[in-house]
Amino acid sequence: MPTDLFPREKNGGRVAGSVNEHLMLSLSNLADDQYGLAQVDNYVDLARHEFPYQAPVHLKLEARVSEQNLPGTWGFGFWNDPFSFGFGAGGMSRIFPVLPNAVWFFYGSRENYLSLADVTPGSGFQAKTWCSSQMSAILSLLAAPGLLLSLWPTTARLLRRLARNLIKEASTELEISVGHWHSYELIWMENQVVFRVDQLDVLQTALSPSVRLGLVLWMDNQYFRFDPAGKLGFGFLSVPKEQWLQIKGFEVTLL
Repeated sequence: MPTDLFPREKNGGRVAGSVNEHLMLSLSNLADDQYGLAQVDNYVDLARHEFPYQAPVHLKLEARVSEQNLPGTWGFGFWNDPFSFGFGAGGMSRIFPVLPNAVWFFYGSRENYLSLADVTPGSGFQAKTWCSSQMSAILSLLAAPGLLLSLWPTTARLLRRLARNLIKEASTELEISVGHWHSYELIWMENQVVFRVDQLDVLQTALSPSVRLGLVLWMDNQYFRFDPAGKLGFGFLSVPKEQWLQIKGFEVTLL
């Protein structure tokens, strides 16, 4: 691995190769009570204000996966690790959750619903940005009682509507055969983000995160669901056979 990118593996997750040549992330033999992860990133030991990237940045790579509809999530791009999955890494500033900011190509299986906009698909393969208000990590704890309210569908639907005022998103569903090689680009600028697939623009949006973000390329078997009906769910999906994400032609350029 390059010195600024590090592999992370959990349970059935495996990272092989290098982004400089050919990278393969894979999962296998996971039950629905096990979390498996194969990931490469450059932020896990950093405080959020130290994350490596800020607009303008250009990410370019080629990718394919083993099957069209895989359990869990996979993707590549930039985010702020809002829920501190590397718990405790980066000091106290990473222990508490913050609102999400991301610029990425993201896949979520049908068990997921990761959109606050009722008209936007909550699963499938998408080009997506999250752009949130800058609520501090400590202040975000004040929202914790809302997690209890989300257990009731009526109040959960209200919370979804309120969250839209804090978390803005733009996305488009990509109806392509992800089992074949495609080229992917995202150009993250201060006032605009452009996504391209096979040299064609698929999404242009003025929703552009203003915070520093970390690079992540990953595959896992988890799901998270907060749908328009107010149903909240989280868990892991079984992976009975090997599934993989392959990446080549990786480039990150500071513009």
